[in-house]
Amino acid sequence: MSEIRITKMFSFETGHALYGYDGKCRNVHGHSYKLSVTVIGNPISDNSHVKFGMVIDFGDLKKIVKEEIVDVFDHATVFNKNTPHVELAKELENRGHNVLLVDYQPTSEMMVVDFAEKIKERLPNNIQLHSLKLQETATSYAEWFAADN
Repeated sequence: MSEIRITKMFSFETGHALYGYDGKCRNVHGHSYKLSVTVIGNPISDNSHVKFGMVIDFGDLKKIVKEEIVDVFDHATVFNKNTPHVELAKELENRGHNVLLVDYQPTSEMMVVDFAEKIKERLPNNIQLHSLKLQETATSYAEWFAADN
């Protein structure tokens, strides 16, 4: 049976700031992120199986990505918890804002690595994460490929 790649796309709004950065992104700002998640596997060949012919039900993939990424990052502000931004984060949280403190600089590059780890942990054993594409703007994105890691 042929291996098939399927892709599901997601979007979410997230704010962040890059502590120590020498450009505009040191300021708190936001992006309308677009995330493409591609998995690879063999379609189910048992014609008595309810998901016959599918690699994975798009709904099942959606559930994983929504729970691990979209529902967590959407309309949140992300800061590196190992920087003085933690003080700003506490102030925002005290005012009722949704703030995420992460162990990395919240660049698209580092976010896509984080997302890959979270998604891989939730996929069924017969499905592999092939790639992620995290688009930050209309002209800028970061990609993660399993083959490179």
